[in-house]
Amino acid sequence: MEKSSYDYLVLGSGVAGLRAALELSRHGSVAIITKSILGEGSTEYAQGGVAVVLSDDDDIFLHYEDTINAGDGLCDKNAVLTLVEEGPKYIRELISYGAKFDMHGEHFDFTREAAHSVNRIIHARGDATGHEIVRTLKEAVSKVTNIDKLDNHFVVDLITKDNKVYGVLVINEINNKPEIYYSKAVILATGGAGRIFKRTTNPEVATGDGMAIAFRANAVLKDMEFYQFHPTALHLENAPAFLLSESMRGEGGILRNIKGERFCQNYHPKAELAPRDIVSRSIFFEMLKTESDYVLMDLTHLDSDFVKNRFPKIYSTCLSYGIDITKELVPVSPAAHYYMGGVATDLWGRTNIENLYACGEVACTGVHGANRLASNSLLEGVVFGGRSAKAAIIDTKNSNIYEIDFPIDNHIDLKDVDKLYDDIQEIMWKNASIIRNEKTLKITIDFAKELLDNLNGKIPVSRKCGELKNIATVSLLLSLAALERKGCKGAHYRDDYPQKIEESWHIIFKDGKFSPLIG
Repeated sequence: MEKSSYDYLVLGSGVAGLRAALELSRHGSVAIITKSILGEGSTEYAQGGVAVVLSDDDDIFLHYEDTINAGDGLCDKNAVLTLVEEGPKYIRELISYGAKFDMHGEHFDFTREAAHSVNRIIHARGDATGHEIVRTLKEAVSKVTNIDKLDNHFVVDLITKDNKVYGVLVINEINNKPEIYYSKAVILATGGAGRIFKRTTNPEVATGDGMAIAFRANAVLKDMEFYQFHPTALHLENAPAFLLSESMRGEGGILRNIKGERFCQNYHPKAELAPRDIVSRSIFFEMLKTESDYVLMDLTHLDSDFVKNRFPKIYSTCLSYGIDITKELVPVSPAAHYYMGGVATDLWGRTNIENLYACGEVACTGVHGANRLASNSLLEGVVFGGRSAKAAIIDTKNSNIYEIDFPIDNHIDLKDVDKLYDDIQEIMWKNASIIRNEKTLKITIDFAKELLDNLNGKIPVSRKCGELKNIATVSLLLSLAALERKGCKGAHYRDDYPQKIEESWHIIFKDGKFSPLIG
């Protein structure tokens, strides 16, 4: 079996991974390992923008306060303060690399999204902010000679011993053979897990891999019940759940039920600009009330040229499905969008496993609490991608690379992997998504446990089988945590315990056990 060594390994190539790799490359050799191609991930598809204090009409405290309020009492205040204080520096750095954000004359063209108190969202090419950031970071990475890009390499597991990480086992999808990569430090930047659900805005690669491999290595996972569902994704038969940015409502878009009636004001005084979890549930309840599978997004009252220029990607995509958003109402419904929970870290991306770091959506830094403030995710990725790399450099300054044996003789490959993949996504969407209760959660728990009984302790021989194992693991963790939290908090909603939980406590998983603990 082929074995290689690098000073640092970065798993994933979105905003967090690319920013981490750039930092690490100044101090040693780096390999970016990704199961697809460089840059593929949720960052690439992020439309809305970046929330950052760069306006004279804004200040750090306001951004801090908005984030804390959205997090519903579960944010780590020091993590939020770190984000909003260091965010401007990291965004200016991106601009120095060549990132081009939309301007209004000599000033940024700020916009506002739900739960923000002022206009602080900067965007690129209207609704292609994530793409612009990835483009910028990919170009910067391409100029660095000591960063190797290992595309089409699926990470099966971390190689650990005595609570320390030494490298990773991967499947090289080019030749379908296992390989081992050793390093002084590993940074998880693998993104989220939207593909545990049938309906999601996430790309196909978002299968919770980093969370699952970290859990199997005995990393602590935290807040796994808190999954954010975006209120407005395109709802058309035989079409993907294409994201319709929250900025559309920020710019004046109105939600109507199938009778043409505006309804969000009936659920929250901020109407369409209420926090995402409230808007998602408002849509869900309105669909039940009107016996429909969708509601309607209305931009027809806005200037058509403004809409086309502000949302060019959304406009062209909807037009390809026969809908002119400047003239017609767009059918939308919620979809799984962003994971607030993940691998628990400190303010520098450190996990409880020595030399293992996590940043971006795979991590639970405490920034988002129970519900992410819109457009904080890209900022979190770039800030904590940089910080985790800096910590890894300091922590491993005098370390060496060691080769640790890793057994790979117990293989598994399921013939019905595609069906099981679809089944668990369907069950999770039906039973553990926007509205949850004890009965439906226990259904998902039983299914995931039975599936994992056939997979745990065995090495998958294909990426699809490995992804199924990871999806089942994350689905089980989410469902167990959701069952434990008997009440409503942020994005977590139990219709059998509809009362709001005021207490600030967390649910954690540790030592690789599926037994949630209160912390």
